[in-house]
Amino acid sequence: MKHKRASRRGWHRVAREDETVLALPHGTLVDYVAHEVTAPLVVRFLGRDLRILDNGYRWVHYSPTGHNHALTVQLGPSGVPVQLYVDVGDGVGVDEDGAPYINDLYLDVLAACEVQPGGTWRVTDTEIIDVEELDAALQAGLVSARQYDLAWAEARAAEAALRAGTFAPLEVVRGYLSDPYT
Repeated sequence: MKHKRASRRGWHRVAREDETVLALPHGTLVDYVAHEVTAPLVVRFLGRDLRILDNGYRWVHYSPTGHNHALTVQLGPSGVPVQLYVDVGDGVGVDEDGAPYINDLYLDVLAACEVQPGGTWRVTDTEIIDVEELDAALQAGLVSARQYDLAWAEARAAEAALRAGTFAPLEVVRGYLSDPYT
């Protein structure tokens, strides 16, 4: 299991950035803007290359208290979501410096979405990734059988909720983006 922090401050790919951490009633939100990027980030998603970080991109991360997942919405410079990224873990928390973390259980759920008339977001595609990493972690004793089962249950539940339009963290991020709490 990995201890994964949501703060991107000082990221080697980014020369100029802003990051705001907000404590909300039911979780912690990190709003990260990469103003000047030295090494853009392109990932594979459903068999195609997808740019998720470059100049002007924004990542809004939300860790809901008491859950086993966290969401990062990766937005292009125009503010349109490029990718939704759900980390699956065995608990979330906040470090001594106020940044949220997740006890990462390797599986992640990726989703693509489109903005509908009226501003709602509709998930169009999903994919569970890093299955091999979770299997290897189980074999190496880095996660228990209980954690392995938890990872799969949480990933499947997040994927189903994203597809159904009922994934609560997504609504928190959408609400923040439409009316920031700052």
